[in-house]
Amino acid sequence: MEYTPIDNGFEVRYAHEVLRVEQWGPDSVRVRAAQHRIPANDVGALGETAPGGPRCEVRYEDGMPTLVAGGLTVQARLDSGNGNPAVMLTFRRTGDGAELLAEEREHFWWPGAHVFYGQRSGLYEIHQRFKAYEGERIYGLGQHQHGRLDHKGLVMDLVQRNAEVNIPFFLSSRGYGFLWNNPAVGRVEFAENGTRWVADAASALDYWVTAGDTPAQIISHYADAVGHAPQLPEWACGFWQCKLRYRSQEEILQVAREYRRRGLPLSVIVTDFFHWTAMGDYCFDPAEYPDPAAMMRELDELGVKLMVSIWPTVSPLSENYEEMSSRGLLVGADQGVEFHQHIHDKQMPRSLPVAFYDPTNPRTRRFIWDTVKRNYFDAGVRVWWLDACEPELNPGHPKNLSFHAGPGAAVANIYPRDNARLFYEGHQAAGGGDTVLLCRSAWAGQAKYGVAVWSGDIPPTWESLAIQVRAGLSIGISGIPWWTTDIGGFHGGDPGDEAYRELYARWFAFGTFCPLFRLHGHREPRGELGSPTSGGPNEVWSYGERCLEISRAHMELRERLRPYIAEVMAEASSTGMPAMRALFLDFPQDAAAWDVEDEFLLGPDLLVAPVTTPGVISRSVYLPAGARWQEIHSGHTYDGGATIEADAPQEYIPVFQRIGGSLSL
Repeated sequence: MEYTPIDNGFEVRYAHEVLRVEQWGPDSVRVRAAQHRIPANDVGALGETAPGGPRCEVRYEDGMPTLVAGGLTVQARLDSGNGNPAVMLTFRRTGDGAELLAEEREHFWWPGAHVFYGQRSGLYEIHQRFKAYEGERIYGLGQHQHGRLDHKGLVMDLVQRNAEVNIPFFLSSRGYGFLWNNPAVGRVEFAENGTRWVADAASALDYWVTAGDTPAQIISHYADAVGHAPQLPEWACGFWQCKLRYRSQEEILQVAREYRRRGLPLSVIVTDFFHWTAMGDYCFDPAEYPDPAAMMRELDELGVKLMVSIWPTVSPLSENYEEMSSRGLLVGADQGVEFHQHIHDKQMPRSLPVAFYDPTNPRTRRFIWDTVKRNYFDAGVRVWWLDACEPELNPGHPKNLSFHAGPGAAVANIYPRDNARLFYEGHQAAGGGDTVLLCRSAWAGQAKYGVAVWSGDIPPTWESLAIQVRAGLSIGISGIPWWTTDIGGFHGGDPGDEAYRELYARWFAFGTFCPLFRLHGHREPRGELGSPTSGGPNEVWSYGERCLEISRAHMELRERLRPYIAEVMAEASSTGMPAMRALFLDFPQDAAAWDVEDEFLLGPDLLVAPVTTPGVISRSVYLPAGARWQEIHSGHTYDGGATIEADAPQEYIPVFQRIGGSLSL
């Protein structure tokens, strides 16, 4: 093994492999490995330079290089491998030397922990293998619909899909965090006999490890490495009204006026898809929006922001299609024509193929933003809904895509990040100030672009509601502090059905305590999904008088919470700590808190216990040890470290404030 010290780290070589280990922030290291040479450029989340911090110590003893980066120590060794040696890394806690994570071989003879299968293209199928540890719990990994908070024992695809958000960062109960800094399509296997990451096509192996005394410290290191979210705008803390879809500016204004007439708070209203002339025109249809400037003036007088839905799809009937195609601004195809989805857009007699723009191309980002600015921003729009930004492919073959950044198999997972970058950087350059980009997908580091994520086109079921609690907790750990769901689910739901009204009321109560508070859905009667579609009513008065009063009470409660939520969001921006938190993030010393998946904290001082089954009037709630808690509706107080049975009538869900905290309701 050939050893070379480098600035803030070391490199070792054996045979054709070069392995680089560098300090990358406090208590953190970045590991890269490749055949022959480390690539000069990458499109990962870590950027070109490491975060600042105390310099590491590097030493070379007995043929083994060691790097000490604060609380994390990394040692490289040449493992004999029964005659086929391979370089292996072990990560330990500096203070007591306890092993946190260690690479291990895929096979005792061949291969080792770093596996490169050539593809005759300069890219490799890459495997990275680590030891498995009994009792380890794995949290984060983005947002998924499998219904579990702990990912140990699961095999997960590393690919972006509707409602499945791939952010390859996890927090381990063993006291470390791990980022797979590779946007390639692939998978991760958290098996009992080992952990394996697979990139189907990549030029190099790239991952990042951090250590921390607490989960909060690990999350803070991660935010330092990939970027912090900005401060959530104050107006975004209020209620957001949406449906599929409002068909004109007059419908939007009528709804906003009705909220004012009824004395109901409203912060944001949304115009969903098909408000345009054609996908790719990025403008209001003048037949439906004859005077956008007047609409924006009236909404401003009502204190309401307009959020506009923008898809990355480009219709061949768009006025911009020919220019974008001829200038190479669309996503290419490895094989076949450059159409990767089909939809029944305006001007189309039926569903027809559409293309996608390529946000990894700086020239595309300039062209799209210039068009958006001219047609939306200059009319006063300041909030952006970046829908279908996985991108939503049909058929779902990301490996057939060709991007400015590289082949689809190698880079497809960064599409939502670079799409958000397009809008955030354009918005800021235009002097737009604070904004929110509501995205259906995300990758590591995307929060720095002012991104919120919602949980996609989920069904209107009790099971789905329960799953969203875990999904929200997971994506918060993964570095996205702004998150929401479609209250009531997306696909269906009859506002006139009493059984569905119960689900709506419970979901609305849950949504009150989510980082963003947003009502959306494609309600019955839905009609055919196409450009004329509107869907059934989905305003808070659409569900009968009892639900209206439940909604009103929760909207008023949300208004009282807004100063506290602003404090929580300031903490999220400065430290990376999510607004919606698993209990163990604030109570890591309470072993029972690590087991709780169906409750959450909104900031440090508010514990929320959603009701996710029908027909119940109470539920058990675990209150973390180390604090006293008061239920905000009954006023009853409890010592932490115990499970209690709390009242849960249809009018509210159990919610507890920490006694002695900053919040007083």
